[in-house]
Amino acid sequence: MDTPWEKVAHSIEFVPVKYSSKSQPESVAQEMLRCGSAEIDRLVAAGLPYEERSGIRHFDPNDLYNLGMYSNTAKTQPELTFRMLFRFAGRPVDDLLRTRIWDFQVRLECADCAGEAPWRLEEPDIARFGGSLTDVTAPAPGSGSATYKATVTTTGARTPVLAPVLRRLTSEYLAAGYRWQMIPVPMQADYALVHELGATSCIAASLLLAERFRDAGYRAEAKRGWFCGVVGGALDLPHACVEVEDDDGRLKTIDIAKAQLAARLSAGTGDFQELCLGSIYNKVIPSTASGNAALGHHDCGSQTPVHVRADIRSVR
Repeated sequence: MDTPWEKVAHSIEFVPVKYSSKSQPESVAQEMLRCGSAEIDRLVAAGLPYEERSGIRHFDPNDLYNLGMYSNTAKTQPELTFRMLFRFAGRPVDDLLRTRIWDFQVRLECADCAGEAPWRLEEPDIARFGGSLTDVTAPAPGSGSATYKATVTTTGARTPVLAPVLRRLTSEYLAAGYRWQMIPVPMQADYALVHELGATSCIAASLLLAERFRDAGYRAEAKRGWFCGVVGGALDLPHACVEVEDDDGRLKTIDIAKAQLAARLSAGTGDFQELCLGSIYNKVIPSTASGNAALGHHDCGSQTPVHVRADIRSVR
């Protein structure tokens, strides 16, 4: 069946020029979207932004991911990846509440390194939620790249949000119809713009929801971390959620983006969606970073952000 690429293109918001990085050549676009040059021509005619360098069209990877995710072809790379990411969400949630141990490694890379200097990683911050951090090997001062290693123990707990106000604000956000999209991290911090476009993401959603909680009189903060245990560590993704002090005095996490994404799969993910609204589950490792802060730093003075790549594998 012919994919209505024009309709797909009009259904998403392309990354604004201010935040766009057109780094992927057309060959990657064709592979991601499982299509040929004629279909790419149709997408370009429908508004897909590009830059031509050395006679080759280049595209923003976020635009390509979003086109694939909302194409409804059941064959694009983003669609297949999304299904793989969320297979667990339709299963009984008891497995998400047990203790798990992770071999946690993060590679820090300073692309424009200005010389030897200390490294800083926003470390796993798990003890507050019943987990632990052991066997830590923090990187010594150096240049170019470094690795942080640790053993992280996570666990789950059913601690649903109790406060009617927090429940209402969360429900209102989920019902507002924002479309989840892959968005560059710097743009996600501009959460007012993201929502003005009718889009959302884990960081942008968490920043806005935390603001609404604070406006309602609650102590709340968006926090970053990692969503782990996906494809054997090959897709361990930076993540964000809201931490809020509930009416019972306990700190709760609201994983608004995961609840929204799981809802896209099927009604069979209802138990997992409820788990996202206050409870703790063992596939998320929170960090010390606030919602829009970088996870890694190198004090060499380079203005280029440090690239952070996680490889998190389940020990048992």
